[in-house]
Amino acid sequence: MTTAAPSLDFGPYLDVSVHSCAGADAPPRLENQDNYLVIDSTGSAVFLRGQAGQRQHVADWPAGHMRVAVLDGMGGHGRGREAAESVVAGLLEMPACHTLGDLSARLDLLHGQLQRQFGCDPTTGKRPGTTLTMLELRPDKPALLYHVGDSRLYEIIGAHVTPMTVDHVPATAFAMGGLLGEHEWWQQVHGEHRSQISQAFILGNAFANPAELADELYELSPRNLPSYLYHLPDRRALELDPRAVYLLASDGFWACADPCAWLARWPALFEGQDSARAISEVLFAEMRSNPPPGLHIDNLTAIVLRPLVHDETAAPISTQQLYAGEP
Repeated sequence: MTTAAPSLDFGPYLDVSVHSCAGADAPPRLENQDNYLVIDSTGSAVFLRGQAGQRQHVADWPAGHMRVAVLDGMGGHGRGREAAESVVAGLLEMPACHTLGDLSARLDLLHGQLQRQFGCDPTTGKRPGTTLTMLELRPDKPALLYHVGDSRLYEIIGAHVTPMTVDHVPATAFAMGGLLGEHEWWQQVHGEHRSQISQAFILGNAFANPAELADELYELSPRNLPSYLYHLPDRRALELDPRAVYLLASDGFWACADPCAWLARWPALFEGQDSARAISEVLFAEMRSNPPPGLHIDNLTAIVLRPLVHDETAAPISTQQLYAGEP
């Protein structure tokens, strides 16, 4: 397991921790194809290369700006670890972004560059891919979310565990086409374990035309999402709630027989933990010692963010934000 160095500086308002491993009770030689990137408020960065933790300084990084990202390389398409590492390398070269338009444009450009770099495997004809779920954390402004794939961002407030991203999977494509209602979509995406994916960074998308893989990334937004998912576009500004714990994680954490029952255990698990690192440690310990029934062995990567400003007068979260269970 790797952990972000404790000397990283996240300023006075945010507590962050990152952990990654090949999997709970994983075979000794199972490759960890996940990756992560954390850049702190001084430009110090931690990430994985060759499955080992690395640290470097990002030149000309603006004071107070931060970046966190979780990536899950697609092992089934080959070169999954390499794909995730290449995206991290691109993120390390990408300047701090201050607007959603700038962030989206730079990442779309990186996606195209890496497609040309990797090409398709001459034997399988497949292109590698990786999920990318990231937050660009700007001082004194809402965070910027960018999401591709089926890793997730969760918000945990009290007993409520709320997904803040929409999985890029066939069920979502069916919902966008009017073929699945809210209950059916929720059951297929959050109530079961399915390994298919409809879009990934570098790979491309099968949303525009399910019959073929298109090169471009397909942004899910209120223009194409069903009404019950309008509030969860892939690219948006996100105000962090001071009462919440945020978790960016790869899908190994809910690859089990009953994901809803497992996630319902998180609030009690996290209660009383006084730091992001403690929350990370208790989550990984639970995966090892008391995993959910029917757990599939998969890589595990999680970044925990805990705002340090707790305002007891904060406005209550809306019913939509509380939507954390099966409809």
